Amino acid sequence: MTLDDAVIASIADELAEADRTHGVIPRITARHPHATVEDSYAIQGVWRDRMIAGGRRLVGRKIGLTSKAMQQATGITEPDYGVMFDDTVYRTGAEIPVDLFSNVRIEVELAFVLKHPLEGPDCTLDDALAAIDYAVPALEVLNSHIELEGRTIVDTISDNAAYGAMVLGDVHRRPDEIDLRWVPGVLSRNGEIEETGVAAGVLGHPATGVAWLANKFAQHGARLEAGEIILAGSFTRPMWVSRGDIVHCDYGPMGTITCSFV
Repeated sequence: MTLDDAVIASIADELAEADRTHGVIPRITARHPHATVEDSYAIQGVWRDRMIAGGRRLVGRKIGLTSKAMQQATGITEPDYGVMFDDTVYRTGAEIPVDLFSNVRIEVELAFVLKHPLEGPDCTLDDALAAIDYAVPALEVLNSHIELEGRTIVDTISDNAAYGAMVLGDVHRRPDEIDLRWVPGVLSRNGEIEETGVAAGVLGHPATGVAWLANKFAQHGARLEAGEIILAGSFTRPMWVSRGDIVHCDYGPMGTITCSFV
């Protein structure tokens, strides 16, 4: 780490205020060009702890930048992760206030709910599949509080991996009921198809990211817990949305998700 505790706390304060006001702050890497990935997770950790102290309840984790499509779209070449709170979970059919977010975009994903804890450091895809209770289709609402131009993974991780909210579908499938690699996603805005993809675009199998995250957590002496929701990463590019947009995504055998931004 290159940033001292006072600077980390100050940036976490900026991000908390940006979250409260739905604003955008200057790039961290423009002000601290030598900041590291370790610094960014430290910033995220301070911000997370303050959110929990303020009464928010952690319900899961998001994994980002797991597909070639997303890495090319952002210029970032490794996955990242963030936290998800109970007040950010919507169900299909929801009306979502666009003013809650900054730089609002949508991604197509699968989410997994764990029935058992999952712990690294040698966690495999088979271990992850054994720990998963079920998969459910999900849309992620991206929420970026840091200016997008020129950002790096340090900026993105500090900003809770750009997580804003998720919209969950109604169809649940156990990993042994369906070949999750071939779940499709056809994403439409106001009736026009904008993005398509299949879940194999996420590291070859969408649950691979769950194993990756368990191994990452093991480096910090932590594990994924039973009941947590793991948002596994997008297999399409992000789609911009604005107030008045109606979003629809068809996941084939795993149903559809619809939401609108108001």
